This record gives sequence, C-alpha cells and structure tokens, in this order.
Amino acid sequence: MKKLLILPLLLMALVVKVQAQDDAIQKFFSNYMEDDRFSRVYISPKMMSMAGGFLKNNSGSDAESKELGELIQKVKGIRILSSDEVNGQTFYKEAMGTLTKNKYEELMDVQDKGSSLKFLVREEGGLVRELLMISGDDGDFTLLSMLGNFTYEDLNMLAEKTDIPGMDSYGKGSKGSKGNK
Repeated sequence: MKKLLILPLLLMALVVKVQAQDDAIQKFFSNYMEDDRFSRVYISPKMMSMAGGFLKNNSGSDAESKELGELIQKVKGIRILSSDEVNGQTFYKEAMGTLTKNKYEELMDVQDKGSSLKFLVREEGGLVRELLMISGDDGDFTLLSMLGNFTYEDLNMLAEKTDIPGMDSYGKGSKGSKGNK
C-alpha cells in the first residue's frame, strides 16, 4: 500500500522540478521584459507553423524547401532577449545561475577575452526539446531559447539553411561530436 502512495508522490515531485526549471528561464526573461535596455523577441508556435506550412506548400517540386518547411514546423517557439547597453558578463553569470545544470547538456562553451558563449540543450525522450544560447561580453548580452522537438541533424540543418538568430554561432561549432548524432 505504501508503494502505491510513493509512486504518485515521486511523479508529482518530478513534474514540479521540470516546471521549476521552465519557470526559472521564463522568470529570467520576465525580469527584463519591461527594461528598455533590452530588445525582446517572441515567435509563437503558431507563427512557426504558418511559416513552415507556407514554405512546405509553396515549394512545388523543390524537395529542399519542403524539407526546410517541415523542419521549421518543429520549432515550437523562440524567445530572444538581447542588449548592447549592458555589461553582458554580469547578465551571462546571472542567466547561468538560474539554470539547473543537470537539466541541460553543454554543447559548446567559448570563453575569450571577456566574452562568454554557451550552447546548451535539454533533451527528453531522445529529442532536443530546447536549444539555449547564452552570450555575454563587455557591452552585449543575448539569451536565445528555441523550443521544439529536434534531432541534432535538425539543428545542424537549421544552422545551415536559416537566418534564425544565434544559429550562425551554433553552425560554427556544431560539426563536433553532437553534430554527427
């Protein structure tokens, strides 16, 4: 009987922990949504679906455009917070401090003369559910969160074939071990 009670409690604790992590990232965004030093971009799942559907349906016989349209429809939302009016290292450290490190796997870490760049992924069920890019230097800060259901091959294709902000930096470092998954 006790075992039957413990299982639901463990499941609830797991759900609360996942919820808390998502809330930490959302809270970071929310803290600076009204701060005029920051530019904010949010692209909804509906907009990504519409863009992907347009590409897919208007590609005619162009297989690459159709494939890219299907890939863009996998994006469930993009949030970007950036500023060129702040000490980016301070915000980089704050953003990194909000993350539960064991929820994210580091893909790339570049530290160079006062600038920091990290790409992290959150995986569930063998798929990448979130790609997170955090970048900061003396005068710039950028946080990009892209939600979806991706393979690493999907992310490589997005880096190569789209102009999604931050994906150019991802593309430069994605040819390593994770890029070949």
